[in-house]
Amino acid sequence: MSAKVSDEVARLLDRACDAYAGTPGAGTLDAARARLREPLRVAIAGKVKAGKSTLLNALVGDRLAPTDAGECTRIVTWYRDGITYQVTVHPSVGQPVSVPFRRDDGALTVRLDGHRPEAIDRMVVEWPSASLRSMVLIDTPGIGSLSADIAERTHAFLTPADRPGEADAVCYLMRHLHGTDARFLESFHDDHAARGTPMNAIGVLSRADEIGVGRLDALQTAELIARRYRQEPQVRRLCQTVVPVAGLLAQTAVTLREDEYAALASLAAADRSVTEELLWSADRFGADQPGVEVDNDRRRALLDRMGLFGVRLSLALIRGSGAPSATQLAAALVDHSGITALKETLATQFAARADLLKARSALLALDAVLRIQPGPGGFELATELERIMASTHEFTEARTLNALRTGNVPFGDDATAEAERLLGGHGDAASARLGLPADSDAATIHAAAIEASVRWRRRAEHPMATRAAADAASVVVRSCEGLLAAAGQPAVGGT
Repeated sequence: MSAKVSDEVARLLDRACDAYAGTPGAGTLDAARARLREPLRVAIAGKVKAGKSTLLNALVGDRLAPTDAGECTRIVTWYRDGITYQVTVHPSVGQPVSVPFRRDDGALTVRLDGHRPEAIDRMVVEWPSASLRSMVLIDTPGIGSLSADIAERTHAFLTPADRPGEADAVCYLMRHLHGTDARFLESFHDDHAARGTPMNAIGVLSRADEIGVGRLDALQTAELIARRYRQEPQVRRLCQTVVPVAGLLAQTAVTLREDEYAALASLAAADRSVTEELLWSADRFGADQPGVEVDNDRRRALLDRMGLFGVRLSLALIRGSGAPSATQLAAALVDHSGITALKETLATQFAARADLLKARSALLALDAVLRIQPGPGGFELATELERIMASTHEFTEARTLNALRTGNVPFGDDATAEAERLLGGHGDAASARLGLPADSDAATIHAAAIEASVRWRRRAEHPMATRAAADAASVVVRSCEGLLAAAGQPAVGGT
Protein backbone atom coordinates (compact mmCIF):
# COMPACT_ATOMS: atom_id res chain seq x y z
CA MET A 1 0.00 0.00 0.00
CA SER A 2 2.73 2.44 0.95
CA ALA A 3 4.59 2.63 -2.39
CA LYS A 4 1.94 5.09 -3.59
CA VAL A 5 2.55 7.23 -0.49
CA SER A 6 6.28 7.21 -1.15
CA ASP A 7 5.73 8.30 -4.75
CA GLU A 8 3.48 11.16 -3.67
CA VAL A 9 6.00 12.34 -1.09
CA ALA A 10 8.83 12.09 -3.63
CA ARG A 11 6.94 14.33 -6.05
CA LEU A 12 6.20 16.82 -3.28
CA LEU A 13 9.88 16.91 -2.31
CA ASP A 14 10.86 17.48 -5.96
CA ARG A 15 8.66 20.57 -5.95
CA ALA A 16 10.06 21.70 -2.60
CA CYS A 17 13.67 21.27 -3.75
CA ASP A 18 12.96 23.41 -6.81
CA ALA A 19 11.22 26.08 -4.73
CA TYR A 20 13.96 26.22 -2.08
CA ALA A 21 16.99 25.92 -4.39
CA GLY A 22 19.79 28.16 -3.17
CA THR A 23 18.26 28.69 0.29
CA PRO A 24 19.46 27.39 3.69
CA GLY A 25 16.76 24.73 3.66
CA ALA A 26 17.86 23.24 0.34
CA GLY A 27 20.36 20.86 1.93
CA THR A 28 17.75 19.43 4.31
CA LEU A 29 15.29 18.88 1.46
CA ASP A 30 17.89 17.30 -0.82
CA ALA A 31 18.86 14.91 1.99
CA ALA A 32 15.21 14.07 2.63
CA ARG A 33 14.66 13.28 -1.05
CA ALA A 34 17.75 11.05 -1.16
CA ARG A 35 16.63 9.34 2.04
CA LEU A 36 13.55 7.95 0.29
CA ARG A 37 15.83 5.82 -1.90
CA GLU A 38 18.01 4.55 0.97
CA PRO A 39 17.46 1.58 3.30
CA LEU A 40 15.34 2.13 6.39
CA ARG A 41 17.25 3.62 9.34
CA VAL A 42 16.60 1.83 12.63
CA ALA A 43 18.18 3.22 15.79
CA ILE A 44 18.91 0.99 18.77
CA ALA A 45 18.46 3.00 21.95
CA GLY A 46 18.13 2.42 25.67
CA LYS A 47 19.64 3.10 29.04
CA VAL A 48 23.27 2.43 29.89
CA LYS A 49 24.07 -1.31 30.09
CA ALA A 50 20.78 -2.25 28.41
CA GLY A 51 22.69 -4.40 25.90
CA LYS A 52 22.34 -2.24 22.78
CA SER A 53 25.66 -3.09 21.13
CA THR A 54 25.30 -6.76 21.99
CA LEU A 55 21.86 -6.86 20.40
CA LEU A 56 23.12 -5.08 17.29
CA ASN A 57 25.85 -7.70 16.91
CA ALA A 58 23.25 -10.45 17.21
CA LEU A 59 21.09 -8.84 14.52
CA VAL A 60 24.04 -8.43 12.15
CA GLY A 61 25.52 -11.83 12.96
CA ASP A 62 28.98 -10.39 13.54
CA ARG A 63 30.84 -8.72 16.42
CA LEU A 64 30.99 -5.23 14.93
CA ALA A 65 29.74 -2.99 17.74
CA PRO A 66 32.04 -2.60 20.78
CA THR A 67 30.41 -3.93 23.93
CA ASP A 68 32.90 -2.64 26.50
CA ALA A 69 32.92 0.84 28.02
CA GLY A 70 35.49 2.23 25.56
CA GLU A 71 35.45 5.59 23.86
CA CYS A 72 33.64 4.30 20.75
CA THR A 73 30.52 3.54 22.83
CA ARG A 74 30.20 7.32 23.36
CA ILE A 75 29.69 7.91 19.63
CA VAL A 76 26.53 7.53 17.52
CA THR A 77 27.63 4.78 15.11
CA TRP A 78 25.94 3.80 11.85
CA TYR A 79 26.31 0.25 10.51
CA ARG A 80 25.44 -0.08 6.83
CA ASP A 81 26.01 -2.56 4.02
CA GLY A 82 29.06 -1.67 1.95
CA ILE A 83 30.96 -2.80 -1.10
CA THR A 84 34.11 -3.03 1.00
CA TYR A 85 35.15 -2.79 4.66
CA GLN A 86 35.55 0.79 5.84
CA VAL A 87 35.16 2.91 8.97
CA THR A 88 34.67 6.66 8.56
CA VAL A 89 34.63 9.33 11.28
CA HIS A 90 32.46 12.40 10.66
CA PRO A 91 33.74 15.23 12.88
CA SER A 92 31.35 17.91 14.10
CA VAL A 93 33.59 20.36 12.25
CA GLY A 94 35.59 19.33 9.21
CA GLN A 95 35.52 16.65 6.54
CA PRO A 96 34.90 12.91 7.08
CA VAL A 97 38.06 10.81 7.35
CA SER A 98 38.70 7.08 7.19
CA VAL A 99 40.25 5.56 10.32
CA PRO A 100 42.10 2.26 10.83
CA PHE A 101 40.46 -0.80 12.36
CA ARG A 102 41.29 -4.42 13.07
CA ARG A 103 39.69 -7.63 14.29
CA ASP A 104 40.74 -8.74 17.79
CA ASP A 105 39.58 -12.26 18.63
CA GLY A 106 36.74 -11.82 16.14
CA ALA A 107 35.63 -8.41 17.47
CA LEU A 108 36.01 -5.13 15.56
CA THR A 109 38.36 -2.59 17.14
CA VAL A 110 38.50 0.96 15.76
CA ARG A 111 41.35 3.41 16.34
CA LEU A 112 40.13 7.02 16.37
CA ASP A 113 43.57 8.35 15.48
CA GLY A 114 43.47 11.37 17.76
CA HIS A 115 39.82 12.30 17.17
CA ARG A 116 38.13 13.07 20.48
CA PRO A 117 34.75 11.28 20.87
CA GLU A 118 33.02 14.48 21.97
CA ALA A 119 34.15 16.17 18.72
CA ILE A 120 32.73 13.41 16.49
CA ASP A 121 29.22 13.79 15.09
CA ARG A 122 29.00 10.15 13.99
CA MET A 123 31.01 7.15 12.94
CA VAL A 124 29.95 5.07 9.92
CA VAL A 125 30.94 1.41 9.64
CA GLU A 126 30.46 0.01 6.13
CA TRP A 127 30.50 -3.77 6.14
CA PRO A 128 29.36 -6.20 3.43
CA SER A 129 26.43 -7.91 5.15
CA ALA A 130 23.13 -9.33 3.94
CA SER A 131 21.63 -8.34 7.32
CA LEU A 132 22.32 -4.67 6.61
CA ARG A 133 20.94 -4.49 3.06
CA SER A 134 17.37 -3.66 4.02
CA MET A 135 18.17 -1.67 7.17
CA VAL A 136 20.85 0.66 8.43
CA LEU A 137 21.33 -0.04 12.15
CA ILE A 138 22.39 2.87 14.36
CA ASP A 139 23.95 2.24 17.76
CA THR A 140 23.43 5.11 20.21
CA PRO A 141 25.09 6.02 23.54
CA GLY A 142 23.18 5.07 26.67
CA ILE A 143 20.36 7.22 27.98
CA GLY A 144 20.65 7.94 31.69
CA SER A 145 24.44 7.93 31.64
CA LEU A 146 26.20 9.57 34.56
CA SER A 147 27.80 11.78 31.91
CA ALA A 148 25.20 14.30 30.75
CA ASP A 149 27.17 14.83 27.55
CA ILE A 150 26.97 11.16 26.57
CA ALA A 151 23.22 10.90 27.25
CA GLU A 152 22.61 14.17 25.39
CA ARG A 153 24.18 12.73 22.25
CA THR A 154 21.39 10.19 21.93
CA HIS A 155 18.64 12.73 22.63
CA ALA A 156 20.19 15.19 20.17
CA PHE A 157 20.38 12.52 17.48
CA LEU A 158 16.92 10.97 17.89
CA THR A 159 14.88 13.93 19.16
CA PRO A 160 16.64 17.13 18.04
CA ALA A 161 14.90 20.38 18.91
CA ASP A 162 15.77 22.27 15.72
CA ARG A 163 15.49 19.66 12.97
CA PRO A 164 13.89 16.29 12.20
CA GLY A 165 15.54 13.20 13.61
CA GLU A 166 17.66 11.02 11.35
CA ALA A 167 16.22 7.64 12.37
CA ASP A 168 13.04 6.34 10.72
CA ALA A 169 12.29 3.95 13.58
CA VAL A 170 13.65 2.97 16.97
CA CYS A 171 14.22 -0.35 18.68
CA TYR A 172 14.17 0.62 22.36
CA LEU A 173 15.82 -1.66 24.91
CA MET A 174 14.68 -1.78 28.52
CA ARG A 175 15.30 -4.15 31.40
CA HIS A 176 12.18 -2.88 33.17
CA LEU A 177 9.89 -0.04 32.14
CA HIS A 178 11.01 3.06 34.03
CA GLY A 179 9.86 6.65 33.79
CA THR A 180 13.01 7.50 31.79
CA ASP A 181 12.06 4.91 29.17
CA ALA A 182 8.50 6.20 28.86
CA ARG A 183 9.60 9.83 28.57
CA PHE A 184 12.11 8.99 25.86
CA LEU A 185 9.59 7.04 23.78
CA GLU A 186 7.07 9.84 24.13
CA SER A 187 9.59 12.38 22.85
CA PHE A 188 10.66 10.14 19.95
CA HIS A 189 7.25 9.96 18.31
CA ASP A 190 5.62 13.16 19.63
CA ASP A 191 5.78 15.02 16.34
CA HIS A 192 3.57 16.69 13.77
CA ALA A 193 3.56 14.09 11.01
CA ALA A 194 3.22 11.01 13.19
CA ARG A 195 0.39 12.49 15.29
CA GLY A 196 1.68 10.63 18.35
CA THR A 197 1.44 7.16 16.84
CA PRO A 198 3.66 4.28 18.04
CA MET A 199 4.11 2.91 14.49
CA ASN A 200 7.84 3.70 14.52
CA ALA A 201 8.86 2.10 17.84
CA ILE A 202 9.39 -1.45 19.12
CA GLY A 203 10.25 -2.29 22.73
CA VAL A 204 12.79 -4.98 23.57
CA LEU A 205 12.93 -6.53 27.01
CA SER A 206 16.68 -6.94 26.87
CA ARG A 207 18.94 -9.21 28.90
CA ALA A 208 15.85 -11.38 29.33
CA ASP A 209 17.86 -14.27 30.76
CA GLU A 210 18.72 -12.15 33.82
CA ILE A 211 15.03 -11.67 34.64
CA GLY A 212 14.83 -15.32 35.64
CA VAL A 213 18.19 -15.13 37.47
CA GLY A 214 19.79 -17.40 34.89
CA ARG A 215 17.32 -20.29 35.36
CA LEU A 216 16.57 -22.52 32.37
CA ASP A 217 13.02 -21.13 32.27
CA ALA A 218 14.25 -17.51 32.31
CA LEU A 219 13.01 -16.76 28.78
CA GLN A 220 9.53 -18.08 29.60
CA THR A 221 9.44 -15.76 32.61
CA ALA A 222 10.59 -12.87 30.43
CA GLU A 223 7.87 -13.63 27.87
CA LEU A 224 5.20 -13.43 30.57
CA ILE A 225 6.53 -10.01 31.62
CA ALA A 226 6.71 -8.84 28.00
CA ARG A 227 3.12 -9.98 27.47
CA ARG A 228 2.03 -7.96 30.49
CA TYR A 229 3.84 -4.91 29.13
CA ARG A 230 2.14 -5.37 25.75
CA GLN A 231 -1.21 -5.12 27.50
CA GLU A 232 -0.43 -2.01 29.54
CA PRO A 233 -2.03 1.16 28.11
CA GLN A 234 1.09 3.25 28.72
CA VAL A 235 3.28 0.84 26.74
CA ARG A 236 0.68 0.35 23.99
CA ARG A 237 0.67 4.11 23.42
CA LEU A 238 4.42 4.20 23.00
CA CYS A 239 5.46 1.17 20.97
CA GLN A 240 3.89 -1.46 18.77
CA THR A 241 4.98 -4.45 20.80
CA VAL A 242 7.52 -5.69 23.36
CA VAL A 243 9.78 -8.65 22.57
CA PRO A 244 12.02 -10.46 25.12
CA VAL A 245 15.57 -11.21 23.93
CA ALA A 246 18.65 -12.65 25.62
CA GLY A 247 21.06 -10.48 23.64
CA LEU A 248 24.33 -11.94 24.92
CA LEU A 249 23.15 -15.46 24.19
CA ALA A 250 22.03 -14.41 20.70
CA GLN A 251 25.34 -12.70 19.94
CA THR A 252 27.33 -15.73 21.06
CA ALA A 253 25.06 -18.15 19.20
CA VAL A 254 25.70 -16.48 15.84
CA THR A 255 29.46 -16.31 16.48
CA LEU A 256 30.00 -19.60 18.38
CA ARG A 257 33.43 -21.15 17.85
CA GLU A 258 34.44 -24.79 17.72
CA ASP A 259 36.79 -24.43 20.71
CA GLU A 260 33.93 -23.02 22.80
CA TYR A 261 31.72 -25.95 21.84
CA ALA A 262 34.51 -28.37 22.78
CA ALA A 263 34.80 -26.80 26.24
CA LEU A 264 31.04 -26.96 26.77
CA ALA A 265 30.91 -30.57 25.57
CA SER A 266 33.68 -31.46 28.03
CA LEU A 267 31.72 -29.88 30.90
CA ALA A 268 28.56 -31.68 29.80
CA ALA A 269 30.41 -35.01 29.86
CA ALA A 270 31.92 -34.43 33.32
CA ASP A 271 30.47 -35.76 36.55
CA ARG A 272 27.14 -33.99 36.93
CA SER A 273 27.50 -33.44 40.67
CA VAL A 274 30.67 -31.44 40.00
CA THR A 275 29.23 -29.31 37.20
CA GLU A 276 25.99 -28.67 39.09
CA GLU A 277 28.01 -27.30 41.98
CA LEU A 278 29.93 -25.09 39.55
CA LEU A 279 26.66 -23.72 38.16
CA TRP A 280 25.39 -22.45 41.51
CA SER A 281 26.74 -18.98 40.73
CA ALA A 282 28.92 -17.09 38.28
CA ASP A 283 31.65 -16.65 40.92
CA ARG A 284 31.77 -20.38 41.63
CA PHE A 285 31.77 -21.27 37.93
CA GLY A 286 34.83 -19.10 37.31
CA ALA A 287 36.77 -20.18 40.40
CA ASP A 288 39.50 -22.81 40.68
CA GLN A 289 37.95 -26.24 40.96
CA PRO A 290 40.00 -29.46 41.26
CA GLY A 291 38.90 -32.33 39.07
CA VAL A 292 37.35 -30.17 36.33
CA GLU A 293 38.96 -30.74 32.95
CA VAL A 294 38.08 -27.25 31.65
CA ASP A 295 40.31 -24.75 33.43
CA ASN A 296 38.92 -21.68 35.15
CA ASP A 297 40.29 -19.25 32.53
CA ARG A 298 38.30 -21.05 29.85
CA ARG A 299 35.24 -21.16 32.09
CA ARG A 300 35.47 -17.40 32.75
CA ALA A 301 35.73 -16.86 29.01
CA LEU A 302 32.53 -18.85 28.51
CA LEU A 303 30.81 -16.72 31.15
CA ASP A 304 31.88 -13.55 29.34
CA ARG A 305 30.57 -14.90 26.06
CA MET A 306 27.20 -16.33 27.10
CA GLY A 307 26.49 -15.72 30.77
CA LEU A 308 25.54 -18.34 33.32
CA PHE A 309 22.16 -18.88 31.64
CA GLY A 310 23.86 -19.62 28.32
CA VAL A 311 26.23 -22.11 29.92
CA ARG A 312 23.41 -23.90 31.75
CA LEU A 313 21.29 -24.03 28.62
CA SER A 314 24.18 -25.26 26.47
CA LEU A 315 24.99 -28.09 28.87
CA ALA A 316 21.33 -29.13 29.00
CA LEU A 317 21.10 -29.14 25.19
CA ILE A 318 24.32 -31.12 24.74
CA ARG A 319 23.37 -33.66 27.41
CA GLY A 320 19.94 -34.07 25.87
CA SER A 321 21.48 -34.89 22.47
CA GLY A 322 19.87 -31.77 21.04
CA ALA A 323 23.22 -30.29 20.06
CA PRO A 324 25.79 -32.90 18.98
CA SER A 325 27.85 -30.29 17.09
CA ALA A 326 28.79 -26.61 17.31
CA THR A 327 26.49 -25.80 14.37
CA GLN A 328 23.50 -27.49 15.98
CA LEU A 329 24.19 -25.91 19.37
CA ALA A 330 24.41 -22.48 17.75
CA ALA A 331 21.06 -23.01 16.01
CA ALA A 332 19.43 -24.18 19.25
CA LEU A 333 20.78 -21.18 21.19
CA VAL A 334 19.46 -18.81 18.52
CA ASP A 335 16.02 -20.39 18.89
CA HIS A 336 16.11 -20.01 22.68
CA SER A 337 17.48 -16.45 22.68
CA GLY A 338 14.42 -14.72 21.21
CA ILE A 339 16.45 -13.07 18.42
CA THR A 340 14.48 -14.86 15.71
CA ALA A 341 11.20 -13.45 17.06
CA LEU A 342 12.74 -9.98 17.15
CA LYS A 343 13.96 -10.29 13.54
CA GLU A 344 10.48 -11.37 12.47
CA THR A 345 9.00 -8.39 14.33
CA LEU A 346 11.46 -6.02 12.65
CA ALA A 347 10.55 -7.53 9.28
CA THR A 348 6.78 -7.26 9.75
CA GLN A 349 6.61 -3.98 11.66
CA PHE A 350 9.49 -2.03 10.09
CA ALA A 351 10.83 -3.57 6.87
CA ALA A 352 7.35 -4.22 5.44
CA ARG A 353 6.49 -0.58 6.14
CA ALA A 354 9.80 0.88 5.06
CA ASP A 355 8.28 3.12 2.37
CA LEU A 356 5.72 4.52 4.78
CA LEU A 357 8.24 5.13 7.57
CA LYS A 358 10.68 6.81 5.18
CA ALA A 359 7.86 8.92 3.74
CA ARG A 360 6.97 9.98 7.27
CA SER A 361 10.58 11.02 7.91
CA ALA A 362 10.63 13.01 4.67
CA LEU A 363 7.41 14.81 5.59
CA LEU A 364 8.91 15.71 8.95
CA ALA A 365 11.93 17.22 7.21
CA LEU A 366 9.74 19.23 4.84
CA ASP A 367 7.48 20.35 7.67
CA ALA A 368 10.52 21.58 9.64
CA VAL A 369 11.80 23.61 6.68
CA LEU A 370 8.39 25.14 6.00
CA ARG A 371 7.95 26.16 9.63
CA ILE A 372 11.44 27.53 10.17
CA GLN A 373 11.90 29.12 6.77
CA PRO A 374 8.67 30.10 5.00
CA GLY A 375 9.65 30.73 1.42
CA PRO A 376 8.43 30.93 -2.16
CA GLY A 377 5.61 28.48 -2.73
CA GLY A 378 5.68 27.56 0.96
CA PHE A 379 1.93 27.89 1.44
CA GLU A 380 1.14 25.58 -1.48
CA LEU A 381 3.70 23.04 -0.27
CA ALA A 382 2.29 23.15 3.28
CA THR A 383 -1.22 22.65 1.94
CA GLU A 384 -0.13 19.60 -0.06
CA LEU A 385 1.75 18.22 2.95
CA GLU A 386 -1.39 18.51 5.09
CA ARG A 387 -3.45 16.86 2.34
CA ILE A 388 -1.11 13.86 2.21
CA MET A 389 -1.12 13.45 5.98
CA ALA A 390 -4.90 13.85 6.24
CA SER A 391 -5.99 11.79 3.23
CA THR A 392 -3.37 9.06 3.00
CA HIS A 393 -4.96 5.98 4.44
CA GLU A 394 -1.75 4.60 5.95
CA PHE A 395 -1.37 7.68 8.16
CA THR A 396 -5.07 7.52 9.01
CA GLU A 397 -4.57 3.90 10.06
CA ALA A 398 -1.69 4.92 12.29
CA ARG A 399 -3.74 7.63 13.99
CA THR A 400 -6.65 5.24 14.48
CA LEU A 401 -4.34 2.61 15.96
CA ASN A 402 -3.13 5.18 18.44
CA ALA A 403 -6.71 6.14 19.34
CA LEU A 404 -7.53 2.48 19.97
CA ARG A 405 -4.46 1.95 22.13
CA THR A 406 -5.11 5.04 24.24
CA GLY A 407 -8.71 3.99 24.89
CA ASN A 408 -10.24 6.89 22.96
CA VAL A 409 -12.48 4.58 20.91
CA PRO A 410 -15.24 2.79 22.87
CA PHE A 411 -14.89 -0.74 21.47
CA GLY A 412 -14.89 -3.86 23.61
CA ASP A 413 -11.65 -5.77 24.12
CA ASP A 414 -12.29 -8.32 21.36
CA ALA A 415 -13.34 -5.68 18.83
CA THR A 416 -10.36 -3.50 19.72
CA ALA A 417 -7.97 -6.42 19.23
CA GLU A 418 -9.49 -7.24 15.83
CA ALA A 419 -9.46 -3.61 14.74
CA GLU A 420 -5.78 -3.26 15.65
CA ARG A 421 -4.96 -6.36 13.64
CA LEU A 422 -6.95 -5.24 10.58
CA LEU A 423 -5.28 -1.83 10.74
CA GLY A 424 -1.86 -3.45 10.50
CA GLY A 425 -0.93 -3.44 14.17
CA HIS A 426 0.47 -6.99 13.92
CA GLY A 427 2.03 -6.62 10.46
CA ASP A 428 1.18 -5.20 7.06
CA ALA A 429 0.70 -8.44 5.11
CA ALA A 430 -2.89 -9.37 4.21
CA SER A 431 -2.64 -12.65 6.12
CA ALA A 432 -1.37 -10.88 9.27
CA ARG A 433 -4.14 -8.28 9.08
CA LEU A 434 -6.80 -10.97 8.70
CA GLY A 435 -5.36 -13.29 11.34
CA LEU A 436 -4.64 -16.04 8.81
CA PRO A 437 -1.61 -18.32 8.35
CA ALA A 438 1.14 -16.70 6.29
CA ASP A 439 0.71 -19.27 3.50
CA SER A 440 -3.06 -18.68 3.05
CA ASP A 441 -4.19 -18.73 -0.56
CA ALA A 442 -5.94 -15.89 -2.39
CA ALA A 443 -9.41 -17.42 -2.03
CA THR A 444 -9.06 -17.72 1.76
CA ILE A 445 -7.79 -14.14 2.03
CA HIS A 446 -10.61 -12.86 -0.17
CA ALA A 447 -13.29 -14.63 1.87
CA ALA A 448 -11.87 -13.38 5.18
CA ALA A 449 -11.59 -9.80 3.87
CA ILE A 450 -15.21 -9.87 2.66
CA GLU A 451 -16.42 -11.17 6.01
CA ALA A 452 -14.44 -8.55 7.95
CA SER A 453 -15.59 -5.76 5.67
CA VAL A 454 -19.26 -6.65 6.13
CA ARG A 455 -18.89 -6.98 9.88
CA TRP A 456 -17.14 -3.64 10.33
CA ARG A 457 -19.46 -1.82 7.94
CA ARG A 458 -22.36 -2.85 10.17
CA ARG A 459 -20.47 -1.46 13.17
CA ALA A 460 -19.72 1.81 11.35
CA GLU A 461 -23.39 2.25 10.37
CA HIS A 462 -24.87 1.21 13.71
CA PRO A 463 -27.29 3.95 14.84
CA MET A 464 -26.12 3.76 18.46
CA ALA A 465 -22.41 4.02 17.65
CA THR A 466 -20.59 7.08 18.96
CA ARG A 467 -18.90 9.35 16.45
CA ALA A 468 -15.45 8.13 17.50
CA ALA A 469 -16.48 4.47 17.17
CA ALA A 470 -18.17 5.01 13.81
CA ASP A 471 -15.17 6.89 12.42
CA ALA A 472 -12.74 4.22 13.61
CA ALA A 473 -14.92 1.44 12.18
CA SER A 474 -15.04 3.27 8.84
CA VAL A 475 -11.24 3.34 8.76
CA VAL A 476 -11.21 -0.42 9.39
CA VAL A 477 -13.71 -0.90 6.54
CA ARG A 478 -11.45 1.04 4.20
CA SER A 479 -8.51 -1.13 5.24
CA CYS A 480 -10.54 -4.25 4.40
CA GLU A 481 -11.45 -2.73 1.05
CA GLY A 482 -7.77 -2.04 0.46
CA LEU A 483 -7.05 -5.73 0.97
CA LEU A 484 -9.73 -6.60 -1.58
CA ALA A 485 -8.45 -4.02 -4.05
CA ALA A 486 -4.90 -5.36 -3.72
CA ALA A 487 -6.30 -8.80 -4.59
CA GLY A 488 -8.16 -7.38 -7.58
CA GLN A 489 -11.57 -7.81 -5.97
CA PRO A 490 -14.41 -5.24 -5.72
CA ALA A 491 -15.23 -3.65 -2.39
CA VAL A 492 -18.36 -4.75 -0.56
CA GLY A 493 -21.22 -2.28 -0.89
CA GLY A 494 -19.03 0.35 -2.62
CA THR A 495 -17.74 3.56 -1.13
